[in-house]
Amino acid sequence: MSDADSLPRADQAPGAPHPRETPRLFGQDAAERDFLSAYTSDRMHHGWLITGPQGVGKATLAWRIARFLLATPDDDGGLFGAPPPPTSLAIDPDHPVSHRIQALAEPGLAAISRSYNDREKLRDQIVVDDVRALNRFFGLSATDGGRRVVIVDAADDMNTSAANALLKMLEEPPARTTLLLISHQPSRLLPTIRSRCRTLRLGPLDAGDMQAALTQAGIELAGNTEHLNALAQGSVGHAVRLLSMGGLEIYSEWVQILASMPRLDRGRALKLAEAAAQTGAKAKFELLLTLIETSLARLARTGATGQAPMPEAAPQEGETLLRLSPNPHKARAWADLAATATSRARHGQSVNLDPAALVLDTVFKMQETASR
Repeated sequence: MSDADSLPRADQAPGAPHPRETPRLFGQDAAERDFLSAYTSDRMHHGWLITGPQGVGKATLAWRIARFLLATPDDDGGLFGAPPPPTSLAIDPDHPVSHRIQALAEPGLAAISRSYNDREKLRDQIVVDDVRALNRFFGLSATDGGRRVVIVDAADDMNTSAANALLKMLEEPPARTTLLLISHQPSRLLPTIRSRCRTLRLGPLDAGDMQAALTQAGIELAGNTEHLNALAQGSVGHAVRLLSMGGLEIYSEWVQILASMPRLDRGRALKLAEAAAQTGAKAKFELLLTLIETSLARLARTGATGQAPMPEAAPQEGETLLRLSPNPHKARAWADLAATATSRARHGQSVNLDPAALVLDTVFKMQETASR
């Protein structure tokens, strides 16, 4: 393995297998049926926008579609008539296309994600050179059947120049080419890109599909999984992140800090903030902000409905939410805070402010809201 091979990939969640290595897709049968229906009825679009919450299987679906398109021969009539239409996107793992894709050696497939710069630092965006590299890919001689597939993961990461370069390809697509654009937030894309793609929408997974997907990823769950299901909100990717970074324990501690409001256990809050501000703890800081956002959303929902969300995401969460958000008026206050609090902290991080101070600033704003 080269040094480049050992670097983290922008299109792979830490602690999880790469989407191309995931044999089954759980909980997204409707999206698979929609694509198969377009394929079997000769209504195949050259551009597909695969949308939905982060971590629900969008990339896994894109790689399944790529395998399917590159491994399924065209119907040429044949001596014995047309074969029955395919009823699944599944391709045998022993198929040559499956082996080549697994080895990143399939000549009919190109995958674009955030690349590394000359200092081996992962870029924040997909840049125009990443997209222009497709010109060489399209210039190569056609593979078996002449079909090509491009996966962009995630299209949201493209800067303006990269997006405009890809738009030209969508406007004048090379023959027999399918572009699969993965998007967590399609509103961030150029309207002209969205208009030139057909959309496949994926939704959150239920508890059963979540457990099956985690088991497939080699993650064995021990004990009560209700807290994980509540926090992951149907996202396998988020569940993996929670499990690998101690997210359940962090949220449980956060609920105890909430339970101390409006008086506030300052020592506990300071300890949590300092843990998220340690050297190399950028990912933990981001996770903590995500969990704070989750608690604000659950506080707002509690006040609006008069009931705490179930299942609980931590011990004693329900009673804490009901006490802090007993009515719709309080729900509005928490919702207003949710719209600004963590975005301020993320902006502060981007200009190198002290992460611990940013967390505490958010905590004090929540204490103020609880005191009203």
